[in-house]
Amino acid sequence: MNSEINRNAILEQFHSYGCTPDHFRVGGEYERTIVRPNGKPISYAEPLGIRWFLTQFMRRWGWSPKSEDGHIIALTKDGASITLEPGGQFEISGAPHHSLAELVEEFSLNRNQVNQLAQEAGFTAITCGLTPIASIEDISWMPKGRYDIMQRYLPTKGDLAHFMMKGTTSVQCNYDFTDEADCALKVKLCSALAPITTALFANSPLYRNRPTGFQSFRGHIWSRTDPDRTGFPPGLQDDFTYERWVDYLLDVPMMFYKSSTEWLPAQGCSFREFMTNGIEGTYPDWEAWELHMTSVFPEVRIKRTIEVRGADCVSHELAVAFCALFTGLLYNSTALSLGLEVAEAISSDGDRNGRFQRACRLGLEAPFAGKSTASWASKLVEAAKIGLMDWEPESCALLDPLEAQIQTGRSPAAALMQAWKANPNPEDIIRFLAY
Repeated sequence: MNSEINRNAILEQFHSYGCTPDHFRVGGEYERTIVRPNGKPISYAEPLGIRWFLTQFMRRWGWSPKSEDGHIIALTKDGASITLEPGGQFEISGAPHHSLAELVEEFSLNRNQVNQLAQEAGFTAITCGLTPIASIEDISWMPKGRYDIMQRYLPTKGDLAHFMMKGTTSVQCNYDFTDEADCALKVKLCSALAPITTALFANSPLYRNRPTGFQSFRGHIWSRTDPDRTGFPPGLQDDFTYERWVDYLLDVPMMFYKSSTEWLPAQGCSFREFMTNGIEGTYPDWEAWELHMTSVFPEVRIKRTIEVRGADCVSHELAVAFCALFTGLLYNSTALSLGLEVAEAISSDGDRNGRFQRACRLGLEAPFAGKSTASWASKLVEAAKIGLMDWEPESCALLDPLEAQIQTGRSPAAALMQAWKANPNPEDIIRFLAY
């Protein structure tokens, strides 16, 4: 790649992305929280803590470590990675796959391995969008330099920033596109459907073992983290072009940059200014640009692929269904058109942020354009089946758990609240959420 980085070169890079449909792939990302049987957090360095989990993945299953200041902070193997969120949330970022069957195999293997280690350590891996028992203040920070800067910067932008960093977990999935026009349609769909996505997979109704008043408190937390880099920035509001997206990325305030030896605060400098004037004599390269793109957290993020980011951490079966749902919708033109019809219908009901907050609070019971979210979700599942029948017919069954959830008319959070009302004992809540 050309070593000089500037706006035109960045745009050229985006125009170089894309592939033909027969090369489309899907990659899943799945965050889980590992806790004590009573829901209290574990730390990085304690004898059977997060570092021990990473070390066991290295020793038993051949993962390669990435270290920072002597601390293992990530692992890689066969195109996949295991990384840590700021509060120790354990994430598998899967390799890109040509089939959902391969994704399921990868998720399942990782699930078994995480659970094996958790059982040996006397802990439990749980699936929930927000840590349900522990206090955010009691969760320790992971030893990553960028997190040191983020923990100081983000609270100046949003009062729930530390909740986002240390307490939330989600499921994400990444998708290909052919060119700018195809990318724009897919971004339009995923962005407009963000309230339905949030409602479908809402699973964070508890914090400190008390109701939050939200089906997805995780989603609400993100709206109070940093308005510069979350939600629906320019380019995600029915107006996506590479130029609009790149200009947004160039102008969003930077949190950090990396010198040859350390992480440094960017003091709100934009990447555009970084390219033009530098910061204390340092100028960016392409690696700095790639890093910067990871520091924005909208509901849909566009890099080399489209990242759909709006789901709470849910059960293994629903996490797989999330990936299958958007695979079906995005990888077939008929399904995409049907999905856009639903998107257009719900977009007529109030402003985008208002729709999102309604979904966070009410989940599948939230009304949009005169119908329940569950009703709209059913239409999306039917459209996704059309897409999957064309792309990978045997994967249609992966949508069955999602259909069953929709038929209840309630989000996963409702089952957790029902269990809590029956027995709020922390140990029983953790068993209910066990991965």
